Amino acid sequence: MFVNDVIYAELSVRYQRVEELETFLEEAGLEILPVPREALSLAGKVFTQYRRAGGSRAGVLPDFSVGAHAAIAQLPILTRDVGRFRTYFPSLILITPDA
Repeated sequence: MFVNDVIYAELSVRYQRVEELETFLEEAGLEILPVPREALSLAGKVFTQYRRAGGSRAGVLPDFSVGAHAAIAQLPILTRDVGRFRTYFPSLILITPDA
């Protein structure tokens, strides 16, 4: 399993020191993969589609970056936001704990 740069930043708010976060990631067996530029480009394009369809601005670009990374790398994604990921990244394999 992996986390990317965006997820790393989101996790970091729970830790006082970067060393604590690094320890958590190591103990959890999570690898850090940088977001490829192809995925960043896809995230921007999908975010534009979302906005043109009337979507709000607040807090969604990071989700699109994560979704695009998973789509480009052909990796499954763990999410509770099934609707948005299925709409904008239909090829993703979703792991949905509440679905």
